[in-house]
Amino acid sequence: MKNPLKKLRLLTPGPTPVSTDVLLSLAKEVIHHRGDEFKEILVECTELLKYIFKTENDVFILTSSGTGAMEAAVVNILNKGDRAIVLNTGAFGRRWKNILNSYGIEVKEIEYEWGDYVKLEDLENILKEDSNYQAIFCQHTETSTGVINDIKGIKEVAKKYGDIPVVVDAVSSLLGEELFMDEWELDVVVSGSQKGMMIPPGLSFIALNKKMLEKVEKSNLPKFYFSLIHAKNYFERGQTPWTPAVNTIFALKEALKIIKEYGIENLWNRYKKLAQATREGVKAIGLELFAKRPCNVVTSIKVPEGVDGTRIVKDMQNEFGVRIAGGQREYKGKIVRFAHMGYMDEMDVVMGIAGLELTLSKLGYKFEIGNGVRKVLEVFNG
Repeated sequence: MKNPLKKLRLLTPGPTPVSTDVLLSLAKEVIHHRGDEFKEILVECTELLKYIFKTENDVFILTSSGTGAMEAAVVNILNKGDRAIVLNTGAFGRRWKNILNSYGIEVKEIEYEWGDYVKLEDLENILKEDSNYQAIFCQHTETSTGVINDIKGIKEVAKKYGDIPVVVDAVSSLLGEELFMDEWELDVVVSGSQKGMMIPPGLSFIALNKKMLEKVEKSNLPKFYFSLIHAKNYFERGQTPWTPAVNTIFALKEALKIIKEYGIENLWNRYKKLAQATREGVKAIGLELFAKRPCNVVTSIKVPEGVDGTRIVKDMQNEFGVRIAGGQREYKGKIVRFAHMGYMDEMDVVMGIAGLELTLSKLGYKFEIGNGVRKVLEVFNG
């Protein structure tokens, strides 16, 4: 029987918790998406997104999941017969490959074991032999493993070999990790609404520099819903080409206002501290981190021998109301993942580690209970 008094804490790497102010904005009366009121909101949100992407270039708001923005990146900048490199460090690197394959793009994949990160020398060695590629696709943070990749370094390598465009999946990293689109000369950056942006799923974002917008005009891959030519033409009159998720854009406006007031640099520092506390708490109870280069938005943890990782996820939710994520695909049951991005604070980390300790103890894992929470508090008190 469901316990009506149990508080639920969402610590998954998407969707993430949503504040009361943002939730209330979703309840506003629906307005027409072709009117002046919506135009004002759309233009305001787009300008604030430029602040978040650290760009003066165009940013488009799409009604889709983050995968929609990934697909939009592919179909709008590439052509039939093009070749691309995919730097694959997990499930979402694999997604780039799958999207590209769906459109007949020849893919050179540099694949890493899950938990590992992109080595710049591997990319350089490939390009030394053959630099005839029209784009490089990568993840900033790989949500499935908790790894962060050096996207600035990837672009620096790409510039040495004809300035190959670099397309970055920042679905989980945006607002959680430092990202300077213009300063780092990134060509395309995509993200989504349900992680660091602190609003429900349903919107995605794609930012492109001027060189990529020129490619959009010439791309001959099939596209309709995700045509950025349509998006650009309609935005010039303050509209979207198709009916957007109007009330989710209300939520976006509210969240962007909060983010702007708080300051993006303050957010980066905040998530860095939450990540440090989580990692130190995990290590204090004898567990091992899975990511070789951990990011600040999600912590992946190796499940100790003799413990079923799927039980950890299930029991933490059922017994203590703490919802974390398990491993994906071949790592299901082998790792668990804690998020620390979006609308989360210190007490979410404390409760998350406490729930993990209680669950592991019930599952027979031997350790001194309380060590993890104690270490988390030390980090926050330091």
